[in-house]
Amino acid sequence: MARKASARRYSQAVFQIALEKDELEAWQSDLEKIATLGRDEEIINFLENPKFAFNDKVKLLADQLGDINPMALNLVYLLVAKAGITLVDEIAEEYQQLLDSYRGIEKARVTTAISLDDDEKTKLAERLGDLVGKKVVLESEVDSSVVGGIVARIEGKLFDGSTRGQLEALKREISKARR
Repeated sequence: MARKASARRYSQAVFQIALEKDELEAWQSDLEKIATLGRDEEIINFLENPKFAFNDKVKLLADQLGDINPMALNLVYLLVAKAGITLVDEIAEEYQQLLDSYRGIEKARVTTAISLDDDEKTKLAERLGDLVGKKVVLESEVDSSVVGGIVARIEGKLFDGSTRGQLEALKREISKARR
């Protein structure tokens, strides 16, 4: 939990800087570059090894990241020195959520019994968007236990339009009627 809170604090600070400087997309791109670097085990092992001098780590990072925003590069240096470079993946994720929220975009996790084609996903995103009053981007997954229909999680709310959900509700109603 502390790790998540730390990533949230970093991402909020980065988002404020990006917003003030009108560099939202540039920071998004830079954070993705840094996150990609933070997924490389060889580089992580080097950066987290106390045997190597900080200046050697700085040189490697500058070479690997190329022409990113100097403030983004400073963030990487700070992470290497303090929190650990592996935190950058979570920072990038949190930043993306802040950016989506700022743009009025909401992510919806949708579970269906069968996979949806692009047209169905577009229509479903529009209908869910109408429900919450925002543009919705779908993250879909397939789970045959849903049986039919959909289960959508959006803005912390659960919309269960699945056959399984309806059968469970029917079962509860029958149980209540028997009492």
